[in-house]
Amino acid sequence: MLYWFGWFNFLMVIVCAVMIQVDPDNSVLGINTWIKPMKFYLSIGIVSWTFSWLLVYIQKQKAVKLFSVVTVITMLIEMIIITWQAANGRLSHFNVSSPLYGMLFSIMGIAIATFTLWALYIDILFFRQKEFPLWMTDGYKWGIRWGILFFVIFAFEGGLMAGMLHHTVGAADGGEGLPILNWSKSYGDLRIAHFFGMHSLQLLPFIGFYFAKTKLQINLLSLVYFIFITLLFWQALMGYPLIN
Repeated sequence: MLYWFGWFNFLMVIVCAVMIQVDPDNSVLGINTWIKPMKFYLSIGIVSWTFSWLLVYIQKQKAVKLFSVVTVITMLIEMIIITWQAANGRLSHFNVSSPLYGMLFSIMGIAIATFTLWALYIDILFFRQKEFPLWMTDGYKWGIRWGILFFVIFAFEGGLMAGMLHHTVGAADGGEGLPILNWSKSYGDLRIAHFFGMHSLQLLPFIGFYFAKTKLQINLLSLVYFIFITLLFWQALMGYPLIN
């Protein structure tokens, strides 16, 4: 299910790319309004394929099937709202300018929190499981465990941004940003640690598979990476941009 859901999201990336050309004047905070859903579809497609790759190692496949259903439902809720708001030239995140938009933003928060908590449960299964295929190295197994855990931790960082109703620290959202990513070039931006933390999901299993094949190696590298993301988070909280 997650494999096909990934394909659906990648198809929607193409749709959004077309809409950027068809609807070039539709913008929010100076950015074409279709760029945001395009980035979210791309991100969810990658996450869907990553979990469909990792979850084959879980012995409790009933839990995996349920997780897949929850992921599809919650992410569809998220993307329907984001796409609908984008099509109408409105903010989806941090938009509480009317009771309806505030309710939609709350629904998005509930959906993403449900998905994240379920991912945490899956990670607990990885930590508790003792038997894996014989070819799997300790580095790979622990890379998956730490990767999902860091993913969950920094996914919940989104809750901080939701509570603040903005992601820029030191100024209002919408200033000049880095190309493509649009992270603030002048102030702190909480999306940076969010991005690097959530992509632990791919990075740490990859490193554990190819490079850090022992438990000690992957644990040390994971610790260094966690400190790096935490420093990015602290830097943003202090109001400093990633690149000055």
